[in-house]
Amino acid sequence: MQNTVVSLQNATIQNENKVVLADINFNVHTGDFVFLIGKTGAGKSSLLKVLYGDLLLSKGNGSIVGYDLEHLKDRDIPSLRRKLGVVFQDFKLLPDRTVFNNLAFVLKATGWSDKQKINSRVSEVLSMVNVGSDFQKFPFELSGGEQQRVAIARALLNHPELIIADEPTGNLDPETSQEIMQLFKELHKGGISIIMATHDYNMIVKFPGKIFQCSGGKLQEVIAKKEA
Repeated sequence: MQNTVVSLQNATIQNENKVVLADINFNVHTGDFVFLIGKTGAGKSSLLKVLYGDLLLSKGNGSIVGYDLEHLKDRDIPSLRRKLGVVFQDFKLLPDRTVFNNLAFVLKATGWSDKQKINSRVSEVLSMVNVGSDFQKFPFELSGGEQQRVAIARALLNHPELIIADEPTGNLDPETSQEIMQLFKELHKGGISIIMATHDYNMIVKFPGKIFQCSGGKLQEVIAKKEA
């Protein structure tokens, strides 16, 4: 039986006091790969922000990896985010730290103190995303695709149950986008649930999963048509 990783029931999401999405019923189970699609401003990012605690749930019931979104307190957010991996379009790496120190910083901030364990885990996740040899470089010395791989490695540090990715290929060329998507697919095969907002419909065809569309203030599941 699959566990429910994310559940939103009769939920409303507001951003700057404007209702973005209403009457949302959305469930993600262990092992799901979910795409969120929709035009810019349709509510994809706002939905993701609610899931990782950056926006409050305005109305309804919601939970994510065991946390009640309706009653989420500021003090709960750090521990929630330790159970999630979040990947952004613009990487959000610290420019004044090496690749290795970007990741070590996150581990220290989330309670890791043993230097040997920190070094081991950083090396492990960098190896998983194939950037192990670049660990002493600074972000500006890397290509966009390499920076996104580091950002994905950062998301993996605390063994997340779920990765939330907001347009992770939005700043990348088509070939690099394919490589990054293949990496996400491998992580998914390894047992991590993934929710990804994207505007790249080619990716949805090549890397199939469940599809939900944000449109007209609603969130609806889309049944993909099979190619003849």
